[in-house]
Amino acid sequence: HWYCCGCFRLFWRFPKLFMRYFTFGFISKFTMARKRALATEVEESKPSKRQKTASKSKGTAEHGEGSSRKRNVDSVPKRDKHGKLVFPDFPDFKPNLTPKEVLQAGSFGGTYFRPIYSSVTGQKYSSDVYKEFPSEWFEGLNIKRQVTSSVYRNEGNTYKVKCGGSLEMWESSGWINKQDPYGWFQWYCRFYLGRRTEDDRRQVDRWKNCTGDKGRWRNNLISKCVRSGCAYDNFAVSPVVRQTLQHWAYKLNKEDFDKYAKKVKI
Repeated sequence: HWYCCGCFRLFWRFPKLFMRYFTFGFISKFTMARKRALATEVEESKPSKRQKTASKSKGTAEHGEGSSRKRNVDSVPKRDKHGKLVFPDFPDFKPNLTPKEVLQAGSFGGTYFRPIYSSVTGQKYSSDVYKEFPSEWFEGLNIKRQVTSSVYRNEGNTYKVKCGGSLEMWESSGWINKQDPYGWFQWYCRFYLGRRTEDDRRQVDRWKNCTGDKGRWRNNLISKCVRSGCAYDNFAVSPVVRQTLQHWAYKLNKEDFDKYAKKVKI
């Protein structure tokens, strides 16, 4: 065929030109095919909407066993006519201070959410732990001095005294559950926001033993007030016990004082 013959003659006369043309064409086709293959791989590697949702859910669940960053406003506990918080599923749990009120009042010497190493979980926790909770709880506070300080400051407490044992003491006594490595107040913060776990009954009972109707420290304070002839709100009477009760989300009121004062033997 004249076309084939013509091409053959040109190839015979200009071999380098033809080799360059065919090589360039082959490389171009190979490059385009490779680009299409890479584009397909990238597209297939992108997570689907369902996968993104699942991943997000997993991340939330891993953030503190059962804990929650967000809560419905309607789920925030209400108060009864005496100012005590009401938890319908735990009617015997009646603190009268919210987590925010405990923090804002001045508690734990400013050290509660400090960086720690937990011998219960075998993990280290940074000073960012407090960020799990609503920012409004910490409004106006100096975070480094009143929330995450490694140095206990008596003057940072409401009653200007130090109280409570060390984390190591609570751990060695078996009171710390791995889901709340910082202790009871961390549990309370999460419980208040709506988390529920199998450890709730134990923690509520601990609160009752400390500051419930028959609570050791609550009745200890009332007895001291009665025997000293002082009013229930005379802060000069046992400031250490008052600070302790505050750490357990309770402040002595007149109703509770009057109820137990009748039983105190002078």
